[in-house]
Amino acid sequence: MADEPQARMSPAVVAALRDEMRRSEDVFVMGEDVGEFGGVFDTTEGLFEEFGSDRVMDTPISETGFIGAGVGAAMAGFRPVVELMYVDFAGVAMDQIYNEMAKVSYMSDGAFDVPLVLMTAVGMTPYQDPTHGQSLYGTFAHFPGLKVVVPSSPHDARGLMHSAVRDDDPVVFMAHKQLMLGMTDFADGLAEPAPDEAYEVPIGEAEIRREGEDVTIATLGLHAHRALEAADRLDEEGIDVEVLDLRSLVPLDTDRLFESVERTNRLLVVDEDYRSYGVSGELIARVAESRPGALDAAARLAVPDTPVPYSPALKEELDPGVEDIADEARAMVD
Repeated sequence: MADEPQARMSPAVVAALRDEMRRSEDVFVMGEDVGEFGGVFDTTEGLFEEFGSDRVMDTPISETGFIGAGVGAAMAGFRPVVELMYVDFAGVAMDQIYNEMAKVSYMSDGAFDVPLVLMTAVGMTPYQDPTHGQSLYGTFAHFPGLKVVVPSSPHDARGLMHSAVRDDDPVVFMAHKQLMLGMTDFADGLAEPAPDEAYEVPIGEAEIRREGEDVTIATLGLHAHRALEAADRLDEEGIDVEVLDLRSLVPLDTDRLFESVERTNRLLVVDEDYRSYGVSGELIARVAESRPGALDAAARLAVPDTPVPYSPALKEELDPGVEDIADEARAMVD
């Protein structure tokens, strides 16, 4: 992995899957184009050659069928990693996701676990349409019974995948396309290749990427990089920004969130999901309810409530960028 020409998360995901498949024959991968093709976002590159079609299984274009099969396999004692190529396609199999995958353990009074990882690609790229460019973090975080993780670096991608495969609960692993394929510059400190050995990043622990005293920016995935760049620009103006990378939405690390806001007294949430009824509003509400005296200011930057456009120029208007983040944080401090 050290030979990668530019930072990408996909080799880290592949390394984690390879280790877990070597560790246990109960682990297998299934989904569209995960076999010889290696995954549309290189998530399974090289696994077919080592493990063959019995454990790296290409499926028909039937999300209902193969996600349902994954749930059944998990109930039978396997640990499937099921790739939903684009998160936008989840609607096809939503019954299997929120009525089966999420609820089987509850409805069986713990008689059945569902140790399934639903791995899916999220986020905008310059040339994808409204049905291939959403994030939908909040949709999955809204369903009781699912854990939801969103890595922002190769290190976290590998560690969170190890944790997800080993977890006895269903985990939705949401990786941004631009980070998987190296389509964007990584922030300093988040670009290093993942270590070669297997390790776990605990699900439910946020990470402070940059300490500061004036405003907390809470974010995840691609926007952790943009927030760090905005923080560097604001530092030149004397504004000290703390960047909190959530990494996990369910469970949510409210302890670190509260501690950060108690230091800065200002909270800006940046999110690539839709603005209304989403992650951004949820975080602010949690702080307001639990630490009512901690907030002098709160704001959210997210995608307006409109379908993701095809036009690259319109996407730039919708998707919170580095200057948008800097402007909002600046306004909170002024």
